[in-house]
Amino acid sequence: MTDSTPAPLSSPSPVPFPAHVRTAPKAIHAEQDGPVLHVRLNPWGQDDTLDTAVVDDLITLLDELHERPDVRILTLSSLGADFCLGADRTEYQEALAADPSGVGLRRVVDKAHRLCQALENTHAVTIARLHGRVMGAGLALAAFCDLRAAADTSRFRMPEVGIGLPPAWGGAMGRLVSEAGTSRIRELMLTCDVFDADTAHRIGLLHRSAPLDRLDKVIDSWIRPLARRSPEALVLTKRMLAGYARADRTADVSLLDSHLLAATLTQHTRG
Repeated sequence: MTDSTPAPLSSPSPVPFPAHVRTAPKAIHAEQDGPVLHVRLNPWGQDDTLDTAVVDDLITLLDELHERPDVRILTLSSLGADFCLGADRTEYQEALAADPSGVGLRRVVDKAHRLCQALENTHAVTIARLHGRVMGAGLALAAFCDLRAAADTSRFRMPEVGIGLPPAWGGAMGRLVSEAGTSRIRELMLTCDVFDADTAHRIGLLHRSAPLDRLDKVIDSWIRPLARRSPEALVLTKRMLAGYARADRTADVSLLDSHLLAATLTQHTRG
């Protein structure tokens, strides 16, 4: 089984998700297979970054899922060489050039927060299928998925502090701390060290790791039992888990993250 072809659940011919949920340009590819929606980043083999087109398409798709109870499981993967190399900083520079006040940039970064909240709150059980490099905003996006599996050759990094930025994309710090613990996330954020799949699994950022040629089997081992579960039980359990996780974030200031990032980038430009 290849890296770019997840195992089908039941139907031999998956069908494209309805076109009205995708905006132009089609920065993602969505294909439904029974109760499973396979969402793939970078369908055209371009840069493995989370630019505005990708974020907009993902937000639109997740918003549409509210009217699609037939979609019970969502897998998120990439057709590129890497899962994701982080946010597109070129767009940040262009937004600041167009509006030096930083207001335009803040609107761009606010979308990341909307995306992560939509991913956390969707009724579908979300599964991140990771390979290659998973960096910055890519790791943040994966962290908001319910289940995460990666190829054992994957490499992870939180590079923001190293390039002079706060780790603020999507309001992910609270989620990362909740999933892996303050001590581990503090070390990785401050040092910006690259870490492997074994480390990510040990600290709780991954649930499973496997050789790349067996990764789809791991994903399928989750999909098949999930597809047999009561939809209402899954939704209720997912929302209960989200509620308990958020209880650890009683002082959640993630709504301010776009302001922090915009202010820092604006200061760098002026400096």
